[in-house]
Amino acid sequence: MAGPEAQLQVEDLEKKKKKEEKAREKELKKLKAAQKAEAAKLQAQVSSASKVGKKKNVKREAEEENPEDFIDPETSFGEKKHLARQMAKQYSPSAVEKSWYEWWERSQFFTADASSSKAPFVIVLPPPNVTGALHIGHALTAAIQDTIIRWRRMSGYNTLWVPGMDHAGIATQVVVEKKIARERHLSRHDLGREQFVSEVWKWKNEYGGIILKQLRRLGASLDWSRECFTMDEKRSKAVTEAFVRLYKEGLIYRDVRLVNWDCVLRTAISDIEVDYLDIKDRTLLKVPGYEKPVEFGVLTSFAYPLEGEQGEIVVATTRVETMLGDSAIAVHPEDPRYSHCHGKFAIHPFNGRKLPIVCDAILVDPNFGSGAVKITPAHDPNDFEVGRRHKLEFINIFTDDGKINSDGGSEFAGMPRFKAREAVTAALLTKGLYRGAKTNEMRLGVCSRSNDVVEPMIKPQWYVSCNSLAEQALQAVFDLDSRKMEIIPKQYAAEWKRWLENIRDWCISRQLWWGHRVPAWYVTLMDDERQEFGAYKDHWMVARNEEEAQIEANQKFPGKKFQLSQDPDVLDTWFSSGLFPLSVLGWPENTEDLKAFYPTSVLETGHDILFFWVARMVMLGIKLGGDVPFSKIYLHPMIRDAHGRKMSKSLGNVIDPLEVINGITLEGLHKRLEQGNLDPTELKVAKEGQMKDFPNGIVECGTDALRFALVSYTAQSDKINLDIQRVVGYRQWCNKLWNAGRFAISKLGDDFIPPTKIVPINMPFSCQWILSVLNKAILKTVSSLESYEFSDAASAVYFWWQFQLCDVFIEAIKPYFTSKDPNFVSARSFAQDTLWVCLDNGLRLLHPFMPFVTEELWQRLPSPKDNTRKESIMICDYPSTVECWSNERVENDMDTVESAVKSLRSLRESLPANERHERRVAFALCRSVAVAEVIESRVLEISTLASLSSLKVLREDDPAPAECKVDVVNEFLSVYLKLQGTSFNAKAERERLKKKTEEIQKQQESLKKIMSASGYQEKVPPHIQQENVAKLTKLMQELLSVEEAAEQLGNESK
Repeated sequence: MAGPEAQLQVEDLEKKKKKEEKAREKELKKLKAAQKAEAAKLQAQVSSASKVGKKKNVKREAEEENPEDFIDPETSFGEKKHLARQMAKQYSPSAVEKSWYEWWERSQFFTADASSSKAPFVIVLPPPNVTGALHIGHALTAAIQDTIIRWRRMSGYNTLWVPGMDHAGIATQVVVEKKIARERHLSRHDLGREQFVSEVWKWKNEYGGIILKQLRRLGASLDWSRECFTMDEKRSKAVTEAFVRLYKEGLIYRDVRLVNWDCVLRTAISDIEVDYLDIKDRTLLKVPGYEKPVEFGVLTSFAYPLEGEQGEIVVATTRVETMLGDSAIAVHPEDPRYSHCHGKFAIHPFNGRKLPIVCDAILVDPNFGSGAVKITPAHDPNDFEVGRRHKLEFINIFTDDGKINSDGGSEFAGMPRFKAREAVTAALLTKGLYRGAKTNEMRLGVCSRSNDVVEPMIKPQWYVSCNSLAEQALQAVFDLDSRKMEIIPKQYAAEWKRWLENIRDWCISRQLWWGHRVPAWYVTLMDDERQEFGAYKDHWMVARNEEEAQIEANQKFPGKKFQLSQDPDVLDTWFSSGLFPLSVLGWPENTEDLKAFYPTSVLETGHDILFFWVARMVMLGIKLGGDVPFSKIYLHPMIRDAHGRKMSKSLGNVIDPLEVINGITLEGLHKRLEQGNLDPTELKVAKEGQMKDFPNGIVECGTDALRFALVSYTAQSDKINLDIQRVVGYRQWCNKLWNAGRFAISKLGDDFIPPTKIVPINMPFSCQWILSVLNKAILKTVSSLESYEFSDAASAVYFWWQFQLCDVFIEAIKPYFTSKDPNFVSARSFAQDTLWVCLDNGLRLLHPFMPFVTEELWQRLPSPKDNTRKESIMICDYPSTVECWSNERVENDMDTVESAVKSLRSLRESLPANERHERRVAFALCRSVAVAEVIESRVLEISTLASLSSLKVLREDDPAPAECKVDVVNEFLSVYLKLQGTSFNAKAERERLKKKTEEIQKQQESLKKIMSASGYQEKVPPHIQQENVAKLTKLMQELLSVEEAAEQLGNESK
């Protein structure tokens, strides 16, 4: 299966395989070097520490660090990872992410059980092409789907995530054809079909499927025991069965119609394999098979003489060579210029064919050009419809490889189509019929596989009748009484409706050798008048095998002698991938997997293949499986670069996920470009693009950081502008997590026994608070995951870890561990219990997003005394809220504390750089009893978090402290930071307070403007009006507080 973004063409996967092996060797060397460097660094730290220790503490000498204690021992493949005795001082992605996946897989944590009593949750991985290598689109798919599946697994579901691979008909055939041409200078026609297909299977077995190995690097917890391939025996049986059943029901038929034809590949191609170039001016383009560039964007006018020498009629075309297949000229019935031509004929100048002049109000716009249109029914979609309406002759003038055939006239026969374009123009000039050429904007269809210009051609093909199937697929989404599917985001439901209401029958045959052979045999009777293949429509036998076809032929033509020949065509790759949710579970057999896991739960993919793949799965699933194949469709955005540009090799902005995970130098990025097939100009532009975006290359970010960044980006509408610096930021955040883990383990100690029950009401304030906000984080994360708002879920987890656990709680409890105050003994114990509970819950909460670092840190946490916890974090229960943890009062009090701390830190930051680190005296002026009580009871937390030497609480009647910087926290609280000597600058303080005043006044004016607007009282809901009144009151009180502080400052400076 191949979508525009879900594909990566690989010219030579032999090189890719070797490159992967070298990368693994390089990664191993890099890891060993990093370990040595860490050991040396630690040795230096130990040496330095021992010198200090001699002066400070003799006991420290006996506890010197051993560098080897910080390096993980070697772990055999598939064994549970052996962890170092001590946690490394710095987070290293390559060290942390090593060995876990192989252990998970060998332990069968990914394997689903069809006989389980648990509720099933099933995702089918969009099958990547067998030719594919991992690109950033695959990484996004894997990150989202693995997040879903790990969360559901931890939530108690019998999860199944099925991996598969698509045979990718055209892409694979092209790769192998090029390989044979390069190595043996042979074409597939030289080898013959049977030997060529054998070569493709050899290539597939040796080089295909690299991407599935790369998905393991992303931590994708796929059930590898159910891995499948669209052309393996079971899937091939399903494809044949589906074709036969649909044919027997009259939903598959054979017809002669217009298709997108690739003259290089010599096959029909699907719409999704056609890229369109917008041509604004005369443009020279390279076309495969032509030495010189071909000119496009030119509208050529020429005249057809009317029969009986009654004048001429001028037409225009961008494809003048197709006039060799013209069978009519169309005019608008109400165009007075051509009323005398109705029912008349024009004469073809090269073959004398009579061309009827037909009236067609649907096609012809009398105001465009000459108002007369040449009609080539066999080579233009619009003309094809005109040909049907007026029963015109369909004349195919091209051979399969794009040369003019005998129907194009002996003068031009054998010419390649674009050389014929020049020849036809010259011949028209010679005959005096050429009327000039001008620039013309146009859209040019080009095959994404071969770069050939697509040629509309009329060909006999197999089609699926889609109207009745589309109606069922529409009802599944829009029938309010029995809706079976939901599309997320909702805006794509409109696109679903538009596609299916205007659906055309689906061409499912391809003129390739690699793929599922069409299960249809043509019967050539010995007494048939026409002996050519496919001459009679009723001579086709559709069957599961040749023996069955033979039986059917005997029944249809009793006593007749005949020869059976199977259709040489193969089926469209989208046909087999459209059956994937059924075929991966064993359909058409009624397997245990099919009974347990169909329909699946959710389909997650890019919105670009909503019609080409998703809609077809739904149509085939309902028809053949008896139900929709999934109940939810989640469509992720398309990834662009940081500047919003589509990723392109020629721009140098293609991002390889493995390069982000492992890191790469700028030189390495350049080298990858040089190994491609860019011309010198494109290479120069691409390198310049890389130098601009990645001047220092890409640092090693690891899988966890990349996954978290990609999931966090999903809120960006239909496109993701991926900035690698954001991934780097999350890699640094992993270091923060690592340090939080190190802190916790160091404070818990070797003898710590995790609590069996937590009773917050008995705990210190900060412990009560962190448990309450943890409850909220769990609730927000789970509700966001349930509604497929992955960015919100990631943000909720990130916010709790970063801004609540690390920035506040860990800092707030440090005095319990550093102070020898006997009053802290109980608080210290509570802090340890809370720390363990937070890390245990927090790591489980984060695990679906970041599987590797969470597993490593969780494995280091002390186990409960009864040692009943699960073997891996990935099979633990996902956190759920605990009612007694929630405490709104404590959260509100902490909001006041944090606001005060923020203001005090802001005052500190405004000091000269050399004075910012001194602990200073601070004052809190409280204008309400409630706020004063909170501040007085939270002096320890505020002093700790704001790095104060002391904090004194003042009441409204107390005089404001002198020589202080002041900040108004809110209408009830102002904070003062004591200054010493020259630090106090009254003028600067007055200026700062003036700016604050102006800022508050600006907010006031803005709010007053809203509240005084026309219709405000009638249109704005009462609760919003009440909120605005409260906001305005608060701003007025804050303004008074700032003015009061400014007045006090003025008094001091007098």
